[in-house]
Amino acid sequence: MRQGSGGQTVIRFRAVGGFLLLAHLLLVGWLTLRPLDVPWVTAANLRPFAGIRADLALGPAEAVRRIGEALVLLAPLGVLLPMAGGRLFVSPWASLARTVAAGALISLAIELAQTGVPGQVVDVDSLLLNTVGVTVAHLLFVPLGRAWLRRRGPRVWHQSAEVVGHRLRDGVPQGATPTISRVGIAP
Repeated sequence: MRQGSGGQTVIRFRAVGGFLLLAHLLLVGWLTLRPLDVPWVTAANLRPFAGIRADLALGPAEAVRRIGEALVLLAPLGVLLPMAGGRLFVSPWASLARTVAAGALISLAIELAQTGVPGQVVDVDSLLLNTVGVTVAHLLFVPLGRAWLRRRGPRVWHQSAEVVGHRLRDGVPQGATPTISRVGIAP
């Protein structure tokens, strides 16, 4: 059975996922890539966990705010990327791997784009926390959502496969079998 054989429901699901994904990426781009008017800028952080340690040194409330912002910024991608893909019957591990890889690449692209924006600096900890946020959101919502959709609409998802199966069993002609003409070998 093809993934898109569920009809209009799958098309709408993917369209809504694609629209929400685009809207979220535009919001993230606006939040992270706009120039900041600041009197000074810290150096880029290329050492893993150095920024997280610095955040923890500021106190629990400030640490939760800063780390939470980095975790939540790209977390919706953990749900929106599979939703825009529209695959209902897929290996959970393959889905997780694809989603986490795409989230990490999007986060890396944002971090690299920040090098050209005044007032913004590269932070490897943002890359790590954004990727963890995508992973956690995917693990919390996508397997449950797919299971719910499979239980909710089995006749919608399998209807096209059953119709094709009846046509094949009932002997309805499917068209001529293609043939390949023999070509002689050149002397």
